[in-house]
Amino acid sequence: MSEQQSLTPLKALLFAFHATNTIIISYLPLYLAERGLTGSEIGFVLAVGPLAQIISQPFWGYMSDKHKTVKRFLLICIFGLIIFSSIFLSVTQFYLLIFFGFLFYFFSTPIGALGDSLAQRRADDVGVSFGTIRTWGSVGFATSSLAIGLVLTIYGVEYMLWPYLAFALIALFVTFRVKDVKVEQEPVSFKDAASLLKYKPFIFFLFFMMFLTVSHRANDSYIGLYIAQLGGSNFYVGVAWFVGVISEAIVFFFAGRWFRKYHTLIFVILAGAIYTLRWFLFALVDDYWMIIGLQFLHGLTFGILYLSAMDYVTRLIPRILQSTGHLIFYAVFFGVSGIIGSLLGGAIIDQYGGSTLYFVLGFIALSGTILMTLYHLLPYGKKA
Repeated sequence: MSEQQSLTPLKALLFAFHATNTIIISYLPLYLAERGLTGSEIGFVLAVGPLAQIISQPFWGYMSDKHKTVKRFLLICIFGLIIFSSIFLSVTQFYLLIFFGFLFYFFSTPIGALGDSLAQRRADDVGVSFGTIRTWGSVGFATSSLAIGLVLTIYGVEYMLWPYLAFALIALFVTFRVKDVKVEQEPVSFKDAASLLKYKPFIFFLFFMMFLTVSHRANDSYIGLYIAQLGGSNFYVGVAWFVGVISEAIVFFFAGRWFRKYHTLIFVILAGAIYTLRWFLFALVDDYWMIIGLQFLHGLTFGILYLSAMDYVTRLIPRILQSTGHLIFYAVFFGVSGIIGSLLGGAIIDQYGGSTLYFVLGFIALSGTILMTLYHLLPYGKKA
């Protein structure tokens, strides 16, 4: 088997996992609303995911570095995802949703980070760009968003468990064929991993980036409800995600060429500026078709931000701590930011509606863009 062919199971894993992710990100808020939860209650349930992520991401990253394997812990997490998603998406009581939601997210959220960490390492080993592998996650997300949107429009969002489990089982089967990373270094110690939390360039970068990712995660949670407020059905929520993630896949595919020419922090700042514009435009629209039309900006915001930030972190931290560093990055990008975005967004959309929410997100993204520009100009931004 050639090195390029050895990437096929990994691409299939990213495709299948992000197909499951589509269902949770796009339709869980609508599912919870169908169950009778208020906007604030939905915010609390959604915030459980990022809370679990803050704990699970560093834990699984540390275990991966310590035992010098990514594949083994991917399998453990996918097994946990299948078991606890079956329970989480079957219960109806608010407190049971909180409890089983935490367990579900504890196993599910590290899969994306472990998969991306493995993809980053395998890309370096094979000599291809990370984006060409990660594109398959976006393709899976886009395909699922459109197909599942149509299915749930016909049968109802309450049946979202079944397509979720179908993609999860595909992810499990292909992971058995994924090629693991080869690590030559000694196993990492807890002291080594803890040193990342004292590394100021890394910490400052994560903090300033969080202003951008809070706005991103709030949109992840509430764009479906905003489209519903503007009169769109479940199908149009899927169409919106399809448009957004197709643009993301295009950015992922071609991004390797851009990073050779400019410092990656330039792209982080560019993404922040486009995020600011995107959220203010969202706040001004009064038709769900306009939201769908503006979703092409998703690739120019999340696609550019995620790839450039991931590339910067990879250059910033030692190779022996790659999994730990990537999962701490992931915990901030999706975890801490997700808690703030879910709780803040739920309170605002409940009291003032979607338009006000997106105005607030625009100002948050603007603050993050200014802070990242200052970081780039200061000595800390020159470390990588």
